[in-house]
Amino acid sequence: MPLLLAVFLLVAPSLVAQPGGISAARLRAHVKFLSSDLMEGRGIGERGGRLATEYLATQFELAGAKPAGPNGSYYQNVALVGVRTVAAGTSIRVPGLTGGAAEFKWLDEVVGVNQRQVRQSQAAAEAVFVGHGITAPEFGWDDFKDADVRGKVLVMFTNEPPSTDSAFFGGRALTYYGRWTYKYEEALRRGALGALIIHTTPTAGYGWNVVRNSWGGEQPFVRLSPGQPALEFAGWLSQQAGARLVAGTGKTLEQLLAAAGSRDFRPIPLGVRVEMTTRSEIREIQTRNVAALVSGSDPALSSEAVIYSAHWDHLGIGPAVNGDRIYNGAVDNATGCAILLEMARAWAELPQKPRRSALFLAVTAEEGGLRGSEFYAMNPLVAPGKTAAALNYDGLFPLGRPMDLVVNGAERTTLWPLVQEVARRFALTVKPDPHPEQGHFYRSDHFPLAHAGIPAFSVGQGTEFAGKPEGFGEKLYNEFNEKHYHQPSDEYREDWDFTGLERLAQFGFVLGMETANQDALPTWRPGDEFLAAREKSGVRGGRAR
Repeated sequence: MPLLLAVFLLVAPSLVAQPGGISAARLRAHVKFLSSDLMEGRGIGERGGRLATEYLATQFELAGAKPAGPNGSYYQNVALVGVRTVAAGTSIRVPGLTGGAAEFKWLDEVVGVNQRQVRQSQAAAEAVFVGHGITAPEFGWDDFKDADVRGKVLVMFTNEPPSTDSAFFGGRALTYYGRWTYKYEEALRRGALGALIIHTTPTAGYGWNVVRNSWGGEQPFVRLSPGQPALEFAGWLSQQAGARLVAGTGKTLEQLLAAAGSRDFRPIPLGVRVEMTTRSEIREIQTRNVAALVSGSDPALSSEAVIYSAHWDHLGIGPAVNGDRIYNGAVDNATGCAILLEMARAWAELPQKPRRSALFLAVTAEEGGLRGSEFYAMNPLVAPGKTAAALNYDGLFPLGRPMDLVVNGAERTTLWPLVQEVARRFALTVKPDPHPEQGHFYRSDHFPLAHAGIPAFSVGQGTEFAGKPEGFGEKLYNEFNEKHYHQPSDEYREDWDFTGLERLAQFGFVLGMETANQDALPTWRPGDEFLAAREKSGVRGGRAR
């Protein structure tokens, strides 16, 4: 880093990242437009999604960031298959069910999708309760105990065995074993016909309304290859429906959840058959990531890059809530996109560019299971072994100036000392994730990049805000999670204060800039689960081979 710039950053943190003017006013304007009803909830493969990506590409061009996609384009095309379960013609029935109707009511009691990507399907199989559905040899844990569950419908809880020991399933922190995506993947590996996750708010970390709205619409998938296996039905049951399903065991859900927390747990046949009839609308989805590049100044290092990412998609037009069908996604994630655009502007306007380049990546289909970032990880525009780090922004609250910062996962990388140093410059206290049990590290777009070996994590605010009473942020977070997350009410508000987002953008800007100027590429710390992938990409000991 040039000496003058280094001195500037040390003595004038309040002015950091101002060359292009990272601006609260511009952040507000971007969020207001991207979350307007005109964007129709930014659904993938829909008009609103196309408008959003055109807007992002135009703003990148105006900022001076060059196209980074194939053939000189700002777009990286992502081909998916959309599967929408049609309520009329779909039924999940359990004949002989104790204590209620045999058929679960769609949306109110059950949601899900046929992952085989077919229009009509009918199948039935015995149901088996498999606890949390986890096989984790490194923890000496196996919920299956060699039980043959091929051709069965697996019934399970999300989350994982309770622990306060950080060396056992991460303690309070949720590992990937607790994510619903893992549950379905493991069910398929075991040869199951279907999988049903019993929802409870404590185990999922959100209410049934979130499950209903997220799964009640179209689900995007990568197209299956001929003969590739898939689940007949991957779905969720409400707590009440789950209790009826397991009633034949003579145990309550609470008792089964307690049993699932024991290492001695063994699968429990439920003594019933689940009849699954699905009708699905299938369509080809053409969607796209938006990618822009500002080249670095060092001829030897400009082929390497720091990535900034945010997902542009939301849930589009869906089931009406209080008469509103547009899921605007203002917090989730127009805020992240606004930060991405402002950082691209600031980086492009730097009079002296950092040594490495910066890639600004707005990804698609996050809400459908991180599909856009997964596609990028498999088809990178900058090779993982040439990517210094990836900083992701997702779901930020315009509540004023934050006093603390959450960068969950940064401590696992060799960037950790720099993260702490830059946070100090901005008078931000780095705090652990206040809700580790919700597994945020595995729920956002940095995760597929980390899986590819890139040191990657999300940047977010904590719970304390300047001038606000203690607990203000926690209260607002809980209110958003309960009332607005994945709801049409996640809308732009004129009374929002964007100065905090400006500061978070400045923090990420400086962290990325200094990372881009380091001599060696960052990596994962010894023993981390992603270190092997980093070394496979060609980075060992912080240097590319």
